[in-house]
Amino acid sequence: MLKIPLFNKKKTNEELKVIRFVLAEFGYKPQKASYFIQALTHKSSLNDHEQLAANERLEFLGDSILDAVVASFVYDKYPEIDEGQLTKIKSRIVNRKSLSAIGERMGIRKHLIYSQGRSINLAGLEGNAFEALIGAIYLDGGFDKTQSVLKNTVFRKHLNLNKLLEEELDFKSALFIWCQRKKLALEFILSDEQFIEGKAVYQMTVQINRTAYGKGKGHSKKEAEQAAAKETLALMGEI
Repeated sequence: MLKIPLFNKKKTNEELKVIRFVLAEFGYKPQKASYFIQALTHKSSLNDHEQLAANERLEFLGDSILDAVVASFVYDKYPEIDEGQLTKIKSRIVNRKSLSAIGERMGIRKHLIYSQGRSINLAGLEGNAFEALIGAIYLDGGFDKTQSVLKNTVFRKHLNLNKLLEEELDFKSALFIWCQRKKLALEFILSDEQFIEGKAVYQMTVQINRTAYGKGKGHSKKEAEQAAAKETLALMGEI
């Protein structure tokens, strides 16, 4: 029996508009446009019995995917940073303010489907829709593709990691990252230890490729290391 080939149904203007937007901002070409239209649909535009067609379920999914990808990203990028600092960096990337800012830079609000007759925080909607779009990419293309989109397009275009690190990291961690980026060997050397009025005072010296740089004092070695790292970063013109 001769089989008649099935032709793809012609895409609507709405579908084409969404496909172009996702391709431009995420570097990803949607296969199933309906996922992405749903990701941009806020519940305010739907009747009560249509609520499952809103983007909240995709937002939930995208939030989980984004969290996993960001955790992997910062873990690989900063091998010298401890768990506490990694958590701070991850939290800064995936918090509501950061996601809303990314959504705003992408111009997501121009594509949102919502009731304009209600008082709605559009910045919040953009952040939620951004997560929903990540969920849509995951359903449409799988985890590996979503991870690639985030790392190679979204993070590069919309994350200023250097600024974020300056705000979140202590001086020692920031110096570790600076040396790692330039492939330099870093050591903290105890150069002096005294007891003044019954209290220990430590002096630490930073050595980079066995050359001494900043020095710092403190009542603990950790405090002295921070001071030495700060002075070194200042000498390098990093702060």
